[in-house]
Amino acid sequence: MNGEESNKILYANFNQDGSCFSVGTEIGFKIYNTNPFRDNYERNLEGGIGIVEMLFKSNILALVGGGKQSKYPDNKVIIWDDNQCKVVSELRFSSSVKNIKLKKESLIVVTEHKYYLFALSNFKNTDTVDTCENPNGIIAVCNNPNATIIAFPDKKQGQVRVKFYNDNITQDIDAHESGIAFLALNSDGTMLATASDKGTLIRIWNTKTGEQLQEVRRGSEKATIYCIAFNNENSMLAVSSDRGTIHIFTLSSALKKLKEGQK
Repeated sequence: MNGEESNKILYANFNQDGSCFSVGTEIGFKIYNTNPFRDNYERNLEGGIGIVEMLFKSNILALVGGGKQSKYPDNKVIIWDDNQCKVVSELRFSSSVKNIKLKKESLIVVTEHKYYLFALSNFKNTDTVDTCENPNGIIAVCNNPNATIIAFPDKKQGQVRVKFYNDNITQDIDAHESGIAFLALNSDGTMLATASDKGTLIRIWNTKTGEQLQEVRRGSEKATIYCIAFNNENSMLAVSSDRGTIHIFTLSSALKKLKEGQK
């Protein structure tokens, strides 16, 4: 494999608080610091890494193989301890892993028809949930370390289910008429942004009540949504797509309705 191929990016994602981001390549992974921006470290594993999920700034990472010469089978989640520079645990699934998320005490693994919740302390499976067909591994997980809130596309087309594990409740949201293309939760899990396969409208919801708080238009032509993200203050929303644009929307209307609903 030549130098250009080995540096090919297979995956990029921020950690839970945005202090670092990880990059998977055809030969391993790299970790970068965001502020100030600098290389932290890289690991040559002599094989492709398709997903790299960090646990904040700790030494624990979750890896899934990918690329032309995958380091690991795509139905395995590898738990990597970077202090020891070795694999400390692995989880095998009956189908390929599409997405993974780490929280302070939990690991969430997404396959095409299910997601699995594991306790990070002993990797015990604490919940398994059926979803609709989900080849892109769409899921949203609240970054609040003290709450486990997960939003995922339900079996009914266009419907999203939000599970509040700390409160043992769920909320169903009929978000769109067509299939779900992307989901994003804000930092405390009070708001959910959804996009459909059409990619023209983004809707913001109250996760506890299912009330629509705001609707914004990305455009009139169909687009594939690549990413949706709230800012830390929940006052703005960024949306990127295959149209080569990034849209920034203010959420003053959503925040006002959210505060009124909490009174």
